[in-house]
Amino acid sequence: MKISIVTISFNQAEYLERSIRSVLDQNYPDLEYVIVDPGSSDGSREIIDKYRDRFAKVIFEPDQGPADGLNKGFSHATGEIYGYLNSDDTLLPGSLSFVAEQFNNAAEIDVLSGHAYIVDKFDNVVQKVFSHPFSLGAYAVGSCVLVQQSTFFKPGLFKKIGGFNKENRISWDGELMVDFAINGAKFKLVRKFLSCFRIYDESITGSGQQVSEKYKIQHQKIVKKILDAGFRPRSKYWEWLITRAKDPLSTVERIIDGFLHRKRLV
Repeated sequence: MKISIVTISFNQAEYLERSIRSVLDQNYPDLEYVIVDPGSSDGSREIIDKYRDRFAKVIFEPDQGPADGLNKGFSHATGEIYGYLNSDDTLLPGSLSFVAEQFNNAAEIDVLSGHAYIVDKFDNVVQKVFSHPFSLGAYAVGSCVLVQQSTFFKPGLFKKIGGFNKENRISWDGELMVDFAINGAKFKLVRKFLSCFRIYDESITGSGQQVSEKYKIQHQKIVKKILDAGFRPRSKYWEWLITRAKDPLSTVERIIDGFLHRKRLV
């Protein structure tokens, strides 16, 4: 089963090679790896050239932002499973083989998500981050997250909806999942850690940009899309409870890990 991975990179030379190696060192036998760089000037392109013969496609051209870059990358993908990895994140060993096995064993799955470790700029594990069972209601009220680095999907719906919304520069990954769900995608959550999500001061999440007014505005646009499609969320607390009840083991692990994390910070 061919897996297509797209990495978008812009001036991430400090982390880029670790990201690339985490994909290539999977030694997955049917990997198609595409990398997109709209114009780095920090040595990233030299790193990409170092591995050029192991990429299925290298795209060095301007784009209109991350979502547009991903669309360009996936326009060259021919795999039966798609995934994408930011240039400062990494896949854990064996993740692609596990993902392929999951899709092979359940042909009805459209989207597969697992969990991840949050790491710092030095690759130290800081905390765990968990995906939730996905629902439009829970997403609308902010009670549902799928870890992007640990999420993989089939190309059919991706092509049907036209890929990522390139106008969304804040939460393009979340909007894609909403578009999938509106179009009838079948989601599966696995209790497996598949990637490392790097948070540091300069990253979007680490800098606090993700909770900015722009993020709130974009989220409201996605909520409107959900409502316009005829889906009506229940109360925030009810959606939160239902989502956690669907995956009680991860909920317990999340509570324990959160408690231990707080103790480490004291």
